[in-house]
Amino acid sequence: MTIPDLNAPALTMGLDEAGRGPGIGQMVLCAVVLDEVAGSALSALGVRDSKAFGSSDKSKAIRARLAGDVERLAAFVAYEVCEVPEIDVYVSRGGLNELEREKADALIRRAPPCGRIIADGKTLFSPLGTTYPQLVAMDKAESEHMAVAAASICAKARRDALFAAIAKRYEPDFGPLAGGGYVNPKTQAFIAEYVRRFGQLPPEARKSWPWPGIS
Repeated sequence: MTIPDLNAPALTMGLDEAGRGPGIGQMVLCAVVLDEVAGSALSALGVRDSKAFGSSDKSKAIRARLAGDVERLAAFVAYEVCEVPEIDVYVSRGGLNELEREKADALIRRAPPCGRIIADGKTLFSPLGTTYPQLVAMDKAESEHMAVAAASICAKARRDALFAAIAKRYEPDFGPLAGGGYVNPKTQAFIAEYVRRFGQLPPEARKSWPWPGIS
């Protein structure tokens, strides 16, 4: 068990992820460490839960700009990107939560000492409290803690950029890749057409995800 550093600076780490649910593309975890001054500055700039911005192109541009502000003002920002093959290995054994905790642990170990660590997801991240006594895992943490909101913005902006790169690769042959990679009718239409042409799922699709109508 890690013993809390009583001399640790008044820093708060926020942990959040983006891309857990989609069937196409990577999952991204982000840690953001803030002091009170940076937290207040980011609040004034409009940083809040990434989901509050929606999914339009304008929303993505706003998140990208705010992620730049976070990276400029935070004491520490780091990412862990989970690629599709790694996700499939963990999901195949029912271990997606385990994967997220391992990546969160790696982020915490890379960060400077923090008096508080706030992680979004009570059930998901509570087990890390045995290693990090200063960690609090809670649901909807991005709505209550600026460090988590900042991590939410950065994780989603990185995930947006990664998915945009995937969509760009397929656009010449399949047209715009709508649906954000979630298993919805637009994404399913792309998957079905890809399978029709090539007889297999595209490499960016999670093989461990349910794809209706695809054997």
